[in-house]
Amino acid sequence: MPAMGLRFPDAVQVGLADDDVHSRVRIAEEVNGNLAYSPVSEPMNTRFCREDCICEYYRVHEMPAIRDPSQELKNGSVIVVGAGPCGFSLSLVLARAGIHVTLLDKADGVGSQPRAAHIFAPGIQMLRRAGVLGDVRRAGFVPKNWSFRKADGTPIVTIEDFAPSKSPDATTVLPIDTLGKILWCHAQKNDNISVRWGCHVLDAGQDEDSAWVSVRENGGTEKIIKADFVCGCDGATSQVRKSLFGAEFRGKTWNDQMVATNVYYPFDEWGYDDLNTFIDPNDWHIVARLTRDGLWRVSYRQDGSKSLREVLDDHPARFEHLLPGHPKPDNYTILNISPYRLHQRSAEKYRVGRICLAADAAHLCNPWGGLGLTGGFADAVGLSECLIGIHMGRADHTILDKYDEVRRSIYWNFTDPVSTSNFMRVSTSDPETILEKDPVIATLARMHDDSRIRDDFDRHIYGILHDFTQYYSAGKGQASL
Repeated sequence: MPAMGLRFPDAVQVGLADDDVHSRVRIAEEVNGNLAYSPVSEPMNTRFCREDCICEYYRVHEMPAIRDPSQELKNGSVIVVGAGPCGFSLSLVLARAGIHVTLLDKADGVGSQPRAAHIFAPGIQMLRRAGVLGDVRRAGFVPKNWSFRKADGTPIVTIEDFAPSKSPDATTVLPIDTLGKILWCHAQKNDNISVRWGCHVLDAGQDEDSAWVSVRENGGTEKIIKADFVCGCDGATSQVRKSLFGAEFRGKTWNDQMVATNVYYPFDEWGYDDLNTFIDPNDWHIVARLTRDGLWRVSYRQDGSKSLREVLDDHPARFEHLLPGHPKPDNYTILNISPYRLHQRSAEKYRVGRICLAADAAHLCNPWGGLGLTGGFADAVGLSECLIGIHMGRADHTILDKYDEVRRSIYWNFTDPVSTSNFMRVSTSDPETILEKDPVIATLARMHDDSRIRDDFDRHIYGILHDFTQYYSAGKGQASL
């Protein structure tokens, strides 16, 4: 573990969620347990990682140039907007099926803000289909135990081997920025994908025969890019969604905000498990191991009315109050800090003609239970099945109506209520009585001695998936979108 010491503000990446302006000085990039620092002013195609990185993409001195695809409509083509985990994995799965994909993102490269890091079974299935799971497994790790605790660290209940480690779909922990680099590596090797960074989508539309986006690339002039379909995977502030529905995004915003940090601190010395959920109305927080070399995620409650400056000023006091040993700033090394507003929202529709929405562009939920990233991957699984079915001639465009109907139903009947219940459990429960009063916690406490409870626990997350291949026609049709 690196030497302790607070690197703030001149060596910490600070930012706001939902694509607000970021104040960034240096990025601490973690790949396969190695830290390599690179200035953010350095263009993406000149960054490289340690020589022993699993991804051979980083072994070269300069990354391959990004291909400049034709703006002409190709038969069997999809535009994916947003190069997050959902957009990247969707692009790879479609490309592996022979579909030409243009992947657009307004950033200059893979982002590195502290976001979700636990990839549950639906995500594992999508990454397997994308052909990247081997690299993901080698770069990450399968977590062991998950404990619910009181604010002082006292365990309430512990779930042993919550992954579960013997499952082919075992949960894998990998920071999303590292996952993004692996996905970006594989995209560069697939001739059916063209990735265009620095590409701002201004509008999206369609006609009877095609869909299109209006973009401004690297500050240049506005241009039109066409394809058979447009998939908006461009996050909570999705321009694709706004092109369809304006500012409308049904739902609510929670009063509290959450501050997510990546930090080096010796939690192992205090008996922490790989995942630790702290139940307390005022001091709810989570502490999760991110890497094998001692990097942890600490995400904690903050008053929703506080500004970014107030959050940053209050941060040392919050860490001293929440962390074991009550450390001072010199006792830990913090790499990133980002406040997030917590939402429960869904778009009116996830499909309008040739334009589809997925992941945060389609819906939002609070992060308790990891259903944001997981739901995004589940969308990508379903949307890829629909588009591949159309491409193969095994389904017509009405399968996308099923995508819209089913994925929205799963959000409102699974993702939204489960994530809401999870958040209420940690933020409103009395930790002294929760074991007796909360039926979920009480059931988890019996899981070690009841295999049926364990089986139900392991199967539960699969409820967010749906098999759209069941709507394929029996015969093999002619490949065409």
